[in-house]
Amino acid sequence: MTALRNSGFRHIEVERIAGSLGAEVRGVDLGEDLPDAVVAEIRQALLENLVIFFRDQTLTPETQLRFARRWGEIHLHPYMQGMEDYPEVLEIVKTPQDKKNFGGSWHSDQMFTARPAMGTILYGKEIPSAGGDTMWTNQYLAYDSLSEGMRRMLDPLKAVSRGDNFSSHDGKTRKEYYADKISMKVKDPGSTQTVTTHPLVRTHPETGRRALFIGGHVHRFEDMTEGESRPLIDFLMQHSTRPEHTCRFRWKSGSLAFWDNRCTQHFAINDYPAETRIMHRITICGDTPS
Repeated sequence: MTALRNSGFRHIEVERIAGSLGAEVRGVDLGEDLPDAVVAEIRQALLENLVIFFRDQTLTPETQLRFARRWGEIHLHPYMQGMEDYPEVLEIVKTPQDKKNFGGSWHSDQMFTARPAMGTILYGKEIPSAGGDTMWTNQYLAYDSLSEGMRRMLDPLKAVSRGDNFSSHDGKTRKEYYADKISMKVKDPGSTQTVTTHPLVRTHPETGRRALFIGGHVHRFEDMTEGESRPLIDFLMQHSTRPEHTCRFRWKSGSLAFWDNRCTQHFAINDYPAETRIMHRITICGDTPS
């Protein structure tokens, strides 16, 4: 791994894990009440690398929440039930009996809400002996590597995202589709907004950079039918997840990933059929994309 240069880090050590995005951060215990100067450097590392990883952390739901609250308001998932004692923490579980895993497709968290997630903090509690990796892709690169003509065409488009984007599963809702496939508890979103229109190309509020804002929740473009939209959606999903735009992380118990949903997608790989994987996830509210 190659260390970042000229980034001015004084309190943490940062090493990149891939050319496109992703870095491992060392020298910090996330279970402590961190000084503002350390949090500022973690923010810098996140903005530079889009997803950052911490090893050998010992966290409880309380200490994970304390760290998460340094970044903003905590988001409650509209479809999935949080932990009984800690509703802001989503326990992501896959057992050998489960047919599906949670997050097993390319997506950006909560694209279908009015304020899509700024960041997600995922902590590894129980990890398979092999498999269960997660991949991320750089949406800045996905936009920058398009032709000038394609960027001009995409810039004014708006994408309609929905929480239950299960058009390929006989029109079933998320609760119906997952009923016999996962052991996690699915809930009714009630009056929570789960269909939203956002720019297809968004400007990151902190870096000012342009990024594709595409993911598995997108089902059509504004003022276009699903049939008209599908070829372009398929192209953009394939383009944005090209290998040279991605990184891959091998989990261990005590590992933590913190990623920026405003400029990434991620994919949880389901390749451990005979083992159990347990993660604790906290999602941080973001802004309205522009």
